[in-house]
Amino acid sequence: MANQGAKKRKEENRKHMANLLRLIIACNVIYILVKLIIFHSSFSWKHWIGLIVTSLAYGISFQLLANMAKPTYSDGELMDGGFDLTTGGVCGYLHDVIYITSFVQLTSIISDKFWLTYFAIPAFAAYKSFGLIKGFLSQGSEDGFEDDKTRKKREKMEKRAARGKILKARAR
Repeated sequence: MANQGAKKRKEENRKHMANLLRLIIACNVIYILVKLIIFHSSFSWKHWIGLIVTSLAYGISFQLLANMAKPTYSDGELMDGGFDLTTGGVCGYLHDVIYITSFVQLTSIISDKFWLTYFAIPAFAAYKSFGLIKGFLSQGSEDGFEDDKTRKKREKMEKRAARGKILKARAR
């Protein structure tokens, strides 16, 4: 019964990665079939570049997720089932890249203007980076803008911390 959680996570990750691979393959097949075979007269070098860009986005994101989901073995025994792919953070962002790429790829069949949706990825990255940089820059300047009420409260808390805790014992 040991490592049941790891075995369960390994199986969940395997199913999840298989579903993502099916999505990627389906989007590429639909794009190639419709754009190259049905609308071949409107297919230009720009569409080849778009196919290469989307394939790279799929490939890089999928490979990073696959590395996260890879289980860890020690002496042939499963130690860890891999990273939980349902969590947020970098894993969530990689999923977003895959989903936005599939949206852009499929809707670009209708109109080339849908390629502009791809700017959402670097725009969001810039937004997150700006927030991170702003957080680092504002830490040093907050001390000069402390009002009297906040200063008095801070001093009171510092005095309490310096005194230490006094424990009262109840007499019986």
